Amino acid sequence: MAHSYICCHIHYIFSTKNRVKIITPELEERLWPYMGGIAREHKMSALAIGGCEDHAHLLISLPSTLSIAKAIQLIKGGSSTWVHQTFPGHKDFEWQEGYGAFSVSISHIDKTIAYIHKQKEHHKTQTFQEEYLAFLDKHGIAYDERYVWG
Repeated sequence: MAHSYICCHIHYIFSTKNRVKIITPELEERLWPYMGGIAREHKMSALAIGGCEDHAHLLISLPSTLSIAKAIQLIKGGSSTWVHQTFPGHKDFEWQEGYGAFSVSISHIDKTIAYIHKQKEHHKTQTFQEEYLAFLDKHGIAYDERYVWG
């Protein structure tokens, strides 16, 4: 074949360090679009970005030139630096080191986008910890809960 064609949609989930509820409404309204800008700058497509005070969800379409790990490193690192430079009152802002990355079938894109956009409603009945463990279980990922939260 003369060209490479890929379709790689990844649903990333990650929290603030120690799940501190530091993402205020004022920060959120600028942080999610900024993260989308980082994605565009690196030839990714952000299909949905959202979350709550203590975590973020991103549905990203990756180009063939970026690994799952490199993509999230660029987004988390770039957004953390931007928060420190732009919001002096958030000097303690940090993302947790780890993350979850789950592949999404093209047939589930719309459902995943809706899920990300309804995070605040969803978290009225389920904590981030419950949600994250449910994702790991649903995807058959083995884990020891003693090491999940860092």
